[in-house]
Amino acid sequence: MRILVLGGTQFLGRHIVEQALARGHEVTLFHRGKTNPHLFPEQEHVLGDRKESLEPLVGRRFDSVLDTSGYLPRVVQLSAGALSGTAPHYTFISTISVYADQLTRGQDETGTLGALDNPAREDITGETYGPLKVLCEQAVADTFTGRVLVIRPGLIVGPHDPTDRFTYWPVRLARGGTLLAPGPESTPVQLIDVRDLAAWTVAMIEAGHTGVFNATGPAGALSIGEFLAECGKGVGADSGARAEKVEQAKLQWVDGEFLVAEQVGAFTELPLWLPEEAWGMSSMNSVRAVKVGLRFRPLAETARDTLAWHRARVEKAEGAAGDFALKSGLSAEREAKLLESWAGYRAGRPA
Repeated sequence: MRILVLGGTQFLGRHIVEQALARGHEVTLFHRGKTNPHLFPEQEHVLGDRKESLEPLVGRRFDSVLDTSGYLPRVVQLSAGALSGTAPHYTFISTISVYADQLTRGQDETGTLGALDNPAREDITGETYGPLKVLCEQAVADTFTGRVLVIRPGLIVGPHDPTDRFTYWPVRLARGGTLLAPGPESTPVQLIDVRDLAAWTVAMIEAGHTGVFNATGPAGALSIGEFLAECGKGVGADSGARAEKVEQAKLQWVDGEFLVAEQVGAFTELPLWLPEEAWGMSSMNSVRAVKVGLRFRPLAETARDTLAWHRARVEKAEGAAGDFALKSGLSAEREAKLLESWAGYRAGRPA
């Protein structure tokens, strides 16, 4: 197949391109040349800014279009309109953030979607991100009528993740000591390894699937307690192949109410943790995707591979005299202060 990828040089797009090439497809990447332009040197790279024009692609024909970089409906409409006559199939990577209801657990693809008070808004914030993606989905559906595959992933994790939201946990577990674990232990968690999502996406494109699919895992329920235990196994497996052995981290469970009171940033300072009123976003129904082949590798494997990738990039940064810090997660100082405050909070509570 001849696949046109809008983006394709950062995280999910990068892994999808790798999967497509491994399966023998011909890939053309359309991007600005600003993020990892060195990737895939043997493939065709067409430089341009989709916010302005897709003129360099005019007259070209492809078997499928993959859109990994659509965030604004105006821009997505421009892309879809320019390509509607040159490709029979369009895959749009959306998000589970499109759903308006953050409380109800087990929502499937029929859940109520979010909306903007002002559809003309183009500032991307935590409040507008999901509703803007809703409008992007609609823009593609209106142009590629009946020829659209919409994939709504949850948190995407694994090697080359630019956000560090998952990476924080195996890195923190490997550091050892007392780790602040956001309670309760039963708090639901969902995520998907980027490599699993990429492989499934390419398979869906090959089969010409259309429609809307939630895509997050695992197949069954996962609590944050189980999540940290599995990550710990992966960290231990990684250290087993190294000269040093990581100290086993001791988990100190801290109540969610305390974290809210201390204004700890959900999904930023404590990645994957959400307060109870948002647990629906960590309990989405992906049965439809599982029925058509979505599979999930062991979480310990994802943790092991992510930690190995992280260590490699740190070594590279240090070799270039660079300074490296995770983009997400608690700093050591912030964690220590919270643990100290938690100890005082517990001591002051009635028995």
